[in-house]
This record gives sequence, structure tokens and C-alpha cells, in this order.
Amino acid sequence: MMRVLTLALAWALALTGCAQPPTDKLAASEKAVNEARSAGAPNYMAEDFAKLEGMLTNAKNEIAAQDSKFAPMRDYGKAEQLLTSAQADAGRVAAEANKKKEEAKAAALQAQQAAQEAVKTAQASVAKAPAGKERAALEAIKADTQTLANSLNDVQGAIDAGDYLAAQAKAKAIQEKGHAIASEVQRALAKVGTAKKGKVAKK
Repeated sequence: MMRVLTLALAWALALTGCAQPPTDKLAASEKAVNEARSAGAPNYMAEDFAKLEGMLTNAKNEIAAQDSKFAPMRDYGKAEQLLTSAQADAGRVAAEANKKKEEAKAAALQAQQAAQEAVKTAQASVAKAPAGKERAALEAIKADTQTLANSLNDVQGAIDAGDYLAAQAKAKAIQEKGHAIASEVQRALAKVGTAKKGKVAKK
């Protein structure tokens, strides 16, 4: 009977001394990674953020692997190291992402201004379009210019939503299209000018 009690006590002590899963560190690491995500890390620090998620996933897998072992054999040391690294790196990634996000915002606002100027130039060019230009072609150019002006709202919408990379891309596309329209009208004006000079020369 005494032997049974001794074994039971030893078993209880063994269980008491078993390693416990690092739930607090896991929660802290998940919070840090989520904060990095909120800071825009998936967009501005994509590679680093992917590594963060990888470390967190590996830590969770390691915890699950240890949980499946016989209690006295569990060792969460590796999982704790991964979680500590993930939490520390998440802070760095979040700070860098915030910095890059601010830089992207400034670039987006600058691109927006350039796009607005390009639209104004296109509108001014269309207003000077030669009356002799084919009516259908002229109407098409006017329609394109109006669509371009309307699309400036998309740039502002992206900026308001904090999607500064998308705002830059949209603004750049508008700028290029605006320049293309202005160039097309300028070529038409040049042709008209050349034709008029030819008529004068014949006289």
C-alpha cells in the first residue's frame, strides 16, 4: 500500500513539474503580428511580414507537437524562442511599415497633383482641337478626357482609404493618358498648321 502511495505521489510530482505551453507568449506574439498587419506590413514590408507569419505558424506547430507528447516529455523551449523572435521582429516590421507608408502617402499626393495637371492640360488641348478634325474622333477624345477627369475621384478614394500604392498607380495611369490625349491634339493642330501653310504657298 505504501509503495502504491509513493508511486502515486511521484507521478503527481512529475505531472506538476511538466512544461506548460507558452500561451501568454503566443498571445503577445499574435498581437504584435496583428499590429504589424494593421500598420500595412503586408503591402510595404511583404517579405519581412511573410517571415513573421512563418515564425508564428512554426511556433504554433511546435506547440501542437509538444502537446501531443507524453506530459513529462514535453519541451516548449523551441516554441518560446520562435515566439520571442516573432514578437521582437514584429515591432521592427511595424515601425518600418509605418515609415514606408508615410513615404508612400507623400508620393501618392504628389502623383495626384501631377495627374490633375495632366487632366487640365488635356482639357485645354481638347478645347483648342481643330474644328476640321473628324467629328466622331473629336467627340471620342472629349469623352476620354471627361472619363479621365472623373477617374481622379478614384485616386482620391484610394488616398482616403489609405491605399497609397494603388493611388500612385491610378494617378500615374491618368497622367500618362492625359499626356497622350494632349499629344494627339497637338499633332492634329500641327497638321492643320502645315495644311494652311501649304495653301498660302500655293497662292
